[in-house]
Amino acid sequence: MSASVAPIVLVVDDEADVADAYAAQLEDRYTVLTAYSGQEALETADDTVDVLLLDRRMPGISGDEVLEKIRERDLDCRIAMVTAVDPDFDVIEMPFDDYVTKPVSRDELFETIEKLLSFRSYEEQFQQFYRLTTKLATLRANKSEAELKRNDAFQRLLDRRNELREGLDETLSTFDDDDFSTVFKDLDTGGE
Repeated sequence: MSASVAPIVLVVDDEADVADAYAAQLEDRYTVLTAYSGQEALETADDTVDVLLLDRRMPGISGDEVLEKIRERDLDCRIAMVTAVDPDFDVIEMPFDDYVTKPVSRDELFETIEKLLSFRSYEEQFQQFYRLTTKLATLRANKSEAELKRNDAFQRLLDRRNELREGLDETLSTFDDDDFSTVFKDLDTGGE
Protein backbone atom coordinates (compact mmCIF):
# COMPACT_ATOMS: atom_id res chain seq x y z
CA MET A 1 0.00 0.00 0.00
CA SER A 2 1.43 3.35 -1.05
CA ALA A 3 1.31 6.22 1.40
CA SER A 4 -0.03 8.54 -1.33
CA VAL A 5 -2.89 6.25 -2.33
CA ALA A 6 -5.95 5.73 -0.16
CA PRO A 7 -6.22 2.17 1.17
CA ILE A 8 -8.69 0.04 -0.75
CA VAL A 9 -11.54 -1.46 1.26
CA LEU A 10 -13.85 -4.08 -0.24
CA VAL A 11 -17.27 -4.23 1.44
CA VAL A 12 -19.14 -7.51 0.87
CA ASP A 13 -22.75 -7.91 1.94
CA ASP A 14 -25.71 -9.47 0.13
CA GLU A 15 -27.92 -6.71 1.51
CA ALA A 16 -27.12 -3.92 -0.96
CA ASP A 17 -28.41 -1.19 1.34
CA VAL A 18 -26.04 -2.34 4.12
CA ALA A 19 -23.02 -2.55 1.78
CA ASP A 20 -23.86 0.83 0.26
CA ALA A 21 -24.33 2.41 3.71
CA TYR A 22 -20.91 1.16 4.83
CA ALA A 23 -19.35 2.36 1.58
CA ALA A 24 -20.90 5.81 1.96
CA GLN A 25 -19.49 6.10 5.48
CA LEU A 26 -16.00 5.03 4.41
CA GLU A 27 -15.53 6.73 1.03
CA ASP A 28 -14.12 9.98 2.44
CA ARG A 29 -11.09 8.17 3.85
CA TYR A 30 -10.69 5.06 1.66
CA THR A 31 -11.19 3.85 -1.87
CA VAL A 32 -14.24 1.65 -1.41
CA LEU A 33 -15.39 -1.22 -3.60
CA THR A 34 -18.63 -3.11 -2.99
CA ALA A 35 -19.75 -6.63 -3.77
CA TYR A 36 -23.27 -7.89 -3.19
CA SER A 37 -22.59 -11.64 -3.27
CA GLY A 38 -19.88 -14.13 -2.50
CA GLN A 39 -19.29 -14.69 -6.21
CA GLU A 40 -18.92 -10.96 -6.85
CA ALA A 41 -16.53 -10.72 -3.89
CA LEU A 42 -14.30 -13.43 -5.38
CA GLU A 43 -14.34 -11.67 -8.74
CA THR A 44 -13.50 -8.29 -7.20
CA ALA A 45 -10.91 -9.27 -4.60
CA ASP A 46 -7.35 -9.00 -5.86
CA ASP A 47 -3.89 -7.92 -4.67
CA THR A 48 -4.91 -4.26 -4.58
CA VAL A 49 -7.44 -4.75 -1.77
CA ASP A 50 -6.03 -3.83 1.63
CA VAL A 51 -9.02 -4.63 3.86
CA LEU A 52 -12.08 -6.77 3.17
CA LEU A 53 -15.23 -6.36 5.29
CA LEU A 54 -17.11 -9.63 4.81
CA ASP A 55 -20.62 -10.70 5.76
CA ARG A 56 -20.89 -14.38 6.74
CA ARG A 57 -24.44 -15.31 5.87
CA MET A 58 -25.05 -14.85 2.15
CA PRO A 59 -26.94 -16.99 -0.36
CA GLY A 60 -24.90 -18.93 -2.88
CA ILE A 61 -21.29 -18.62 -1.80
CA SER A 62 -21.24 -17.81 1.91
CA GLY A 63 -18.83 -15.43 3.58
CA ASP A 64 -17.12 -18.40 5.20
CA GLU A 65 -16.46 -19.87 1.74
CA VAL A 66 -15.25 -16.53 0.40
CA LEU A 67 -12.85 -16.28 3.33
CA GLU A 68 -11.41 -19.72 2.62
CA LYS A 69 -11.06 -19.10 -1.11
CA ILE A 70 -9.34 -15.74 -0.61
CA ARG A 71 -6.89 -17.28 1.84
CA GLU A 72 -6.24 -20.10 -0.64
CA ARG A 73 -5.46 -17.47 -3.27
CA ASP A 74 -2.93 -16.01 -0.83
CA LEU A 75 -4.15 -12.44 -1.29
CA ASP A 76 -2.36 -9.98 0.93
CA CYS A 77 -5.39 -8.37 2.53
CA ARG A 78 -6.80 -8.20 6.02
CA ILE A 79 -10.27 -9.63 6.48
CA ALA A 80 -12.84 -8.64 9.08
CA MET A 81 -16.04 -10.63 9.31
CA VAL A 82 -18.77 -8.01 9.76
CA THR A 83 -21.85 -10.06 10.43
CA ALA A 84 -25.04 -10.58 12.42
CA VAL A 85 -23.93 -14.17 13.11
CA ASP A 86 -22.93 -14.50 16.75
CA PRO A 87 -19.56 -16.21 16.96
CA ASP A 88 -19.43 -19.85 17.95
CA PHE A 89 -16.56 -22.31 18.27
CA ASP A 90 -16.39 -22.65 14.49
CA VAL A 91 -14.53 -19.32 14.41
CA ILE A 92 -11.49 -21.00 15.97
CA GLU A 93 -10.42 -22.46 12.64
CA MET A 94 -11.49 -19.53 10.47
CA PRO A 95 -8.59 -17.46 9.06
CA PHE A 96 -10.08 -13.98 9.53
CA ASP A 97 -8.26 -11.11 11.21
CA ASP A 98 -11.16 -9.58 13.12
CA TYR A 99 -14.79 -10.39 13.90
CA VAL A 100 -17.33 -7.61 14.33
CA THR A 101 -20.96 -8.34 15.17
CA LYS A 102 -23.69 -6.19 13.60
CA PRO A 103 -25.06 -3.67 14.13
CA VAL A 104 -21.80 -1.78 13.52
CA SER A 105 -21.35 1.92 14.10
CA ARG A 106 -19.39 4.20 11.81
CA ASP A 107 -16.70 4.53 14.50
CA GLU A 108 -16.43 0.74 14.80
CA LEU A 109 -15.94 0.45 11.05
CA PHE A 110 -13.15 3.03 11.05
CA GLU A 111 -11.54 1.54 14.16
CA THR A 112 -11.59 -1.96 12.66
CA ILE A 113 -10.09 -0.84 9.36
CA GLU A 114 -7.41 1.31 10.97
CA LYS A 115 -6.43 -1.51 13.33
CA LEU A 116 -6.12 -3.94 10.43
CA LEU A 117 -4.05 -1.47 8.43
CA SER A 118 -1.77 -1.00 11.46
CA PHE A 119 -1.29 -4.77 11.73
CA ARG A 120 -0.38 -4.93 8.08
CA SER A 121 2.09 -2.08 8.47
CA TYR A 122 3.64 -3.75 11.51
CA GLU A 123 4.14 -7.00 9.62
CA GLU A 124 5.80 -5.17 6.72
CA GLN A 125 8.07 -3.27 9.11
CA PHE A 126 8.95 -6.47 10.93
CA GLN A 127 9.87 -8.23 7.68
CA GLN A 128 12.21 -5.37 6.77
CA PHE A 129 13.69 -5.39 10.27
CA TYR A 130 14.30 -9.14 10.10
CA ARG A 131 15.98 -8.89 6.68
CA LEU A 132 18.33 -6.16 7.86
CA THR A 133 19.10 -7.97 11.12
CA THR A 134 19.99 -11.12 9.17
CA LYS A 135 22.37 -9.14 6.94
CA LEU A 136 23.99 -7.52 9.97
CA ALA A 137 24.42 -10.88 11.70
CA THR A 138 25.95 -12.41 8.56
CA LEU A 139 28.45 -9.59 8.20
CA ARG A 140 29.30 -9.63 11.92
CA ALA A 141 30.00 -13.35 11.72
CA ASN A 142 32.33 -12.92 8.75
CA LYS A 143 34.05 -9.55 9.21
CA SER A 144 36.22 -8.08 11.93
CA GLU A 145 34.88 -5.31 14.13
CA ALA A 146 37.42 -2.93 12.59
CA GLU A 147 36.21 -3.75 9.06
CA LEU A 148 32.62 -3.20 10.08
CA LYS A 149 33.35 0.18 11.68
CA ARG A 150 35.18 1.38 8.55
CA ASN A 151 32.42 0.35 6.14
CA ASP A 152 29.91 3.14 5.44
CA ALA A 153 27.33 0.77 3.92
CA PHE A 154 27.39 -1.37 7.07
CA GLN A 155 26.92 1.71 9.25
CA ARG A 156 23.97 2.87 7.11
CA LEU A 157 22.47 -0.62 7.38
CA LEU A 158 22.88 -0.49 11.16
CA ASP A 159 21.27 2.97 11.30
CA ARG A 160 18.35 1.83 9.11
CA ARG A 161 17.79 -1.23 11.31
CA ASN A 162 17.75 0.98 14.42
CA GLU A 163 15.20 3.32 12.77
CA LEU A 164 13.01 0.32 11.96
CA ARG A 165 13.27 -0.90 15.56
CA GLU A 166 12.06 2.49 16.81
CA GLY A 167 9.19 2.41 14.31
CA LEU A 168 8.24 -1.09 15.42
CA ASP A 169 8.28 -0.04 19.06
CA GLU A 170 6.09 2.96 18.25
CA THR A 171 3.58 0.87 16.28
CA LEU A 172 3.58 -1.82 18.97
CA SER A 173 2.72 0.74 21.64
CA THR A 174 -0.59 1.43 19.85
CA PHE A 175 -1.81 -2.17 20.23
CA ASP A 176 -3.69 -3.48 23.23
CA ASP A 177 -3.47 -7.06 24.54
CA ASP A 178 -6.34 -8.29 22.36
CA ASP A 179 -4.59 -6.99 19.27
CA PHE A 180 -1.62 -9.31 19.67
CA SER A 181 -3.59 -12.40 18.71
CA THR A 182 -4.32 -10.76 15.36
CA VAL A 183 -0.85 -9.34 14.76
CA PHE A 184 0.81 -12.67 15.31
CA LYS A 185 -1.86 -14.96 13.82
CA ASP A 186 0.51 -16.20 11.13
CA LEU A 187 2.89 -17.57 13.77
CA ASP A 188 0.20 -19.97 15.01
CA THR A 189 -0.82 -21.16 11.55
CA GLY A 190 2.68 -21.44 10.14
CA GLY A 191 1.96 -18.62 7.66
CA GLU A 192 -1.09 -20.34 6.17
